Amino acid sequence: MKTQEEHSYLIDIIYQIRRDHPTMSCRAMYFKINPKTLGRDKFESLCGEWGFISTKPINYHRTTNSNGVIRFDNLLVNLDLTGINQAFVSDITYYEVQGKFFYLTFILDAYTRCIIGHSVSDRLTTEKTTLPALKMAIKRRKNIPAGIIFHSDGGGQYYDKEFLALTSSYKFKNSMCEHAYENGKAERINGIIKNNYLKYMVINNLYELTKSVDRVVELYNNSRPHKALKYQTPQLIEMEQLNLFSKQSRG
Repeated sequence: MKTQEEHSYLIDIIYQIRRDHPTMSCRAMYFKINPKTLGRDKFESLCGEWGFISTKPINYHRTTNSNGVIRFDNLLVNLDLTGINQAFVSDITYYEVQGKFFYLTFILDAYTRCIIGHSVSDRLTTEKTTLPALKMAIKRRKNIPAGIIFHSDGGGQYYDKEFLALTSSYKFKNSMCEHAYENGKAERINGIIKNNYLKYMVINNLYELTKSVDRVVELYNNSRPHKALKYQTPQLIEMEQLNLFSKQSRG
């Protein structure tokens, strides 16, 4: 079960690496990712099965359930967001420090664009990525109303039993995309955090990366005007919306 779980985590990370480094070999990716349940030869064999060493066009987004994959419907299609607490979006990306990969998870309110939960880890497991990020988001929002859409890609961390137990307990509606552009807001935040902030910082280890991400999230939320928000900051829109939501709840 642990091996199958890790398999389901790996596909999207390998896709991201190949998108950034089109010619990186499967062996090089193995040593970058350093999976815990796979040896080098098995990893390379799986890359072949998944199409990552093929010369023909690759379908990175598998819909097969051979590894126990669960696919939720995309609930954001044609949804017109009108306020806070309607949809959260999330994604996991990698960041390289001193030749080692670490993993960043972000959760945004889709309307305010505010990062309300995040995590930094050296493992791809649910316990290190999506779970702590969602727990942070729940703690930050305090009174979570029922029916919020939680939208993500098809990564295994988003359909892990423990993660689904948490979303179920707070009555989230799980939603998944099939293509990366269907999770565009979460994808964009990955690029902003990595390319506009982290790459200009001196980071040598996991501790420094964690502290840097904490600082960057504060800068992004509180100090970065957002074009889609009419050049206001996500935190400002967040506070305005929370006040409005609170008044509506009391009324």
